[in-house]
Amino acid sequence: WLSPANELIIETFYNETWHKRYSEYMLSTTLTTLWSVSVAIFSVGGIFGSFSVGLFLNRFGRRNSMLIVNVLAFIAAALMGFSKLAESWEMLIIGRFIVGLYSGLSTGFVCTNVGEIAPTSLRGALGTLHQLGIVTGILLAQDPLCFFVYFIGNTPKSWGPLQCGPSYLALLSSQPYSSVPCCPSAPRAHATSSSTRTRRPKPRLKLRGTDDVDADMQEMRDESRQMMREKKVTIPELFRSSLYRQPIFIAIMLQLSQQFSGINAVFYFSTGIFEKAGVSEPVYATIGAGVVNTAFTVVSLFIVERAGRRSLHLIGLMGMAVSSVLMTIAMALLDQVKWMSYVSIVAIFSFVAFFEIGPGPIPWFIVAELFSQGPRPSAIAVAGFSNWFANFLVGMSFQYELTGPYVFIIFTILLLIFFVFTYFKVPETKGRTFEEISASFRSGADKYTQDDLNTLGADSQL
Repeated sequence: WLSPANELIIETFYNETWHKRYSEYMLSTTLTTLWSVSVAIFSVGGIFGSFSVGLFLNRFGRRNSMLIVNVLAFIAAALMGFSKLAESWEMLIIGRFIVGLYSGLSTGFVCTNVGEIAPTSLRGALGTLHQLGIVTGILLAQDPLCFFVYFIGNTPKSWGPLQCGPSYLALLSSQPYSSVPCCPSAPRAHATSSSTRTRRPKPRLKLRGTDDVDADMQEMRDESRQMMREKKVTIPELFRSSLYRQPIFIAIMLQLSQQFSGINAVFYFSTGIFEKAGVSEPVYATIGAGVVNTAFTVVSLFIVERAGRRSLHLIGLMGMAVSSVLMTIAMALLDQVKWMSYVSIVAIFSFVAFFEIGPGPIPWFIVAELFSQGPRPSAIAVAGFSNWFANFLVGMSFQYELTGPYVFIIFTILLLIFFVFTYFKVPETKGRTFEEISASFRSGADKYTQDDLNTLGADSQL
């Protein structure tokens, strides 16, 4: 959507629509601002969506929430797809907002559900599948779209139907025999619900395909006993209670490390960066970045349960910092040394690769690991809000490129800050149950206040 070719076509649409209404063309500053709003409004929708995750999960459940939210994809596709016919740039911007709302909700739903259906030994690998789904979607949608617009569809009439993309997979996932309707309800939420604790764990049996689920059920019973002492936790309580203050701060910082790493600056404007680097056909380099993005997510999928979350996140952050420095040097010396264009490509590819090793997949699923059932929906909402808000800030600020080739020095400094924070503050969650992780934060608290005890619903001997 954000390729330079597509940007030119949509800006032309904005300008022509404005001229038909007011018999004059937009000022260049107005056109730039309108395009910036079109880009950033997606993240604004994601902010609102992520903050509403807990409301949906508590009201409709995991599976039903994932089904209901598909309605937003159809609405967004209709608004964006028919905006050209209706000669309304407002429809396109509103559609972008709604598809952002859809994305913010879907991300929270999927992360929560995957974390709850996964056994402890595979929780990291299955959590990485969420990121694999995202990057595969980018590969299947952005790269062919970039190719189509660049080589075939570079005309004002071609882009309208392409905006209906959000509805395709939403339609597929809503079919009676597709993935979402066939999913059992989350067994952990099912087992820890007060109305279902005594029932046979059919969802767990269906997922495992075996009757040997004693270990899994014991873990869920332990969590259920903890939940009997723990009420639903609101967002303000996450910050007021010393029980949750440390894990929510870690969750927020991990989300910020993902977005402020600079990855979206690369993805949003990769084609433009390759053009400045002197690449003759930058569209091929952009497609190559998408392939690297997907390939290294698969690598992370296979090693996350061996290396651990914390270790991979540290490796990813440091690798991105080194790649960022290399990228800055290459772009600064491009006019003097022509072969630096190849160095810049290698730097961008390695930047993307290290992102998918750690900072890409890990912040999403580790949030669900840091919290038990009571505070988890609220924690997912806060973490999602942090992620989308940071996404919004990067998308808006990077457009103006105030620092030229040295912009990635800013991201290098941030990456080093997040590396130090991760090294000293983020615990390793590999192979540990939700209750063990929560207990480690409880034991690390200096003392319990009366509000903490009320939150837990525990007695005075806790």
